[in-house]
Amino acid sequence: MNEGVRRILEQMERNGYITDSEIATAVYLAMELRKPLLIEGQAGVGKTEIAKVLSSMLDVDLIRLQCYEGLDVNTALYEWNYPKQMLRIKMEEHDRRSVAEKEHEIFSEDFLLKRPLLEAITRQDKAPVLLIDEVDRADEEFEAFLLEVLSDFQVSIPEIGTVKATHVPYVVLTSNRTRELSDALRRRCLFFWIDYPSFEKEVRVVKAKVPGVNDALADQICMFMQGVRSVRLIKTPGVAETLDWGMALVSLHRDHLDEENVRDTLVAFLKDNRDVQKMSGKRLDVLLSAVSGDGRPPGDIIPALRQQLTALEV
Repeated sequence: MNEGVRRILEQMERNGYITDSEIATAVYLAMELRKPLLIEGQAGVGKTEIAKVLSSMLDVDLIRLQCYEGLDVNTALYEWNYPKQMLRIKMEEHDRRSVAEKEHEIFSEDFLLKRPLLEAITRQDKAPVLLIDEVDRADEEFEAFLLEVLSDFQVSIPEIGTVKATHVPYVVLTSNRTRELSDALRRRCLFFWIDYPSFEKEVRVVKAKVPGVNDALADQICMFMQGVRSVRLIKTPGVAETLDWGMALVSLHRDHLDEENVRDTLVAFLKDNRDVQKMSGKRLDVLLSAVSGDGRPPGDIIPALRQQLTALEV
């Protein structure tokens, strides 16, 4: 393993992100090449957390742009503080300066409201981490605007002029693939796909993130979730739901899984009533039988468990 990659892996784990060499390599290259890192994957697998950990590793601010349908340039880039401008105009009604001088003042940086993109570009001390979260939820028109910003890290404000980044920010984009992103955006980014974790990795995450969980319960939770993801659900639970469930069980002082414990806490990781109903019958019996343990290691049990659950989908 490259020494730089190894260092990134160790730093990410010290900051609470259980990772692997592939993720560490993607983060290392994004930092070295100063290219945006586009991370795709299912909801709840830890995409956003990478940006948070990166800002913690570098000891810089995290600036987050949460994307949504209808997001426009003004909301993402800048707006003028109209109330403040109107107040200044009112106060200077009898000022003898020219109109041009007054306009120059009220359209200065003192009256500018910086939104996430402009805030990230204009940082003077050191480069922040810019998180453009769920970029696939934004419209194609906004994505086209984003191309210009990510290409040159500069923006044009008609009243002020061109603003160019003093320190190019570290950029992380996340996508849940609710729509396909353009080839142009993809070409400007490094790409990484995060899948659901293996059993071993998920156990490490649970032990690191759920205070008070014992080893046996952590193993049972993760084996159960590995099986649940073999079922065709409306909303497949990710690692975030695994952690929610683990914390729920620990807060209820449960130290193992049984039918009562699982039924009482399904709401912690299933987010749709149709999924709750689907998991309440034969599938739940199969899962509980598997996690109760028969002496075999999880690596032997999980493939057979998935096969049983997949057969029930037919």
